[in-house]
Amino acid sequence: MTPRKKLRVVTLGCSKNTVDTEHLLARLPADAFTIVEDDQPVDTLLVNTCGFIGDAKEESIEAILAAVQEKKQGRAGEVLVFGCLSQRYIAELPKEIPEVDAWFGARDLAPVLRHLGVEPGRLTERYISHPLGYAYLKISEGCDRRCSYCAIPFIRGAHRSVPMEDIVAEAESLVARGVKELILIAQDTTYYGLDLYKRRALGELLERLSAVPGVEWIRIHYSYPADFPEDVLTAMANNPKVCRYLDIPLQHIADGMLERMHRHVDGAWTRALIKRLRAEVPGVALRTTMIVGHPGETEEEFEELLEFVREARFERLGAFTYSEEEGTWGAEHLKDDVPEDVKRERLDRLMSLQREISLECNRARVGSEVRVMVDGFVDGNAVCRSEFESPEVDGEILLPHPDPGLRVGDMVRVRIVAADDYDLTGEQIR
Repeated sequence: MTPRKKLRVVTLGCSKNTVDTEHLLARLPADAFTIVEDDQPVDTLLVNTCGFIGDAKEESIEAILAAVQEKKQGRAGEVLVFGCLSQRYIAELPKEIPEVDAWFGARDLAPVLRHLGVEPGRLTERYISHPLGYAYLKISEGCDRRCSYCAIPFIRGAHRSVPMEDIVAEAESLVARGVKELILIAQDTTYYGLDLYKRRALGELLERLSAVPGVEWIRIHYSYPADFPEDVLTAMANNPKVCRYLDIPLQHIADGMLERMHRHVDGAWTRALIKRLRAEVPGVALRTTMIVGHPGETEEEFEELLEFVREARFERLGAFTYSEEEGTWGAEHLKDDVPEDVKRERLDRLMSLQREISLECNRARVGSEVRVMVDGFVDGNAVCRSEFESPEVDGEILLPHPDPGLRVGDMVRVRIVAADDYDLTGEQIR
């Protein structure tokens, strides 16, 4: 009998990469492979890379070099690299790091699986190493947008929706293993369906997924503001399984900046959309991201951004400084003319403002009652979230002295009793 090969994957970058890794591992026959979670020696070591911005690229290179070192030490038989970084630099990397046995891109897992001697099949199953109450569900790949700063379209390719029946089948498989919350992810979730069905079909997908027995929450991430689908707002307002939560990266508010960023909206449109979201989905928690220091950003435009954030009062906001990425429109046509110290100073000012807003929003929730999901336990306290918090990126609700029988994935009602800048404290309602 042929012994099973030991295999380990190092996954870097966003939740979309995590889903790719879980799809790949689910296709490996149990009688041929042992999936190793710790750092013990393996026959095959895979690195799933990120290549979005400078820091992510550097982290991926370090992980590849660490994997090569394990190979030199005899702790890995072969090193395989796939994902965004190798897709982006598929011609250069094999010359720079020849010790890697094989390089693959990010658009198709089939070549990786075939290298391992496995036929790909339909990638609707997932390998879940650490069962939680939630799972990410990738509904499309690639992007047809051409934002000036973003390398994703030429890394991941054009927008490609996953057929609705495959998404539902994957959701059913996840729920069968205890998942209660589905977090929909894509480069642009609102674009879903245009290629397959010639219409925006996210609203219909929400209906189909909410009909899956066992689904409690459906959360929407990465929604583009232009042409936001009306039926999605209706679902958020009226379907109790669709979280009153929306991740909608806006990037800026000044007209000049939005035009240079190629965002296809202006400030008036953006303000009207936020107003509409708040009116049609009462109590919605909005998460957004902003870019500071994009080429051409003036102090006046940055001040307009600050004023907009004060007015909009986003419950969640992340931000990062502009990073010039080769191959993008911005790198080829715009001068990176905002000094790094100015970028950092603007980022600090923006996040300081958001910290104040976040604290005010959290304090307003003290005394309210909310249903939460248990994500884990720290020092005997349950770490939870409500429909208004997404895992990994938002704050948490700490629950001291939980019931002894409480488990990860359980859902209970709590009363919010204290608040700080980003996190809340609750007490279990018994």
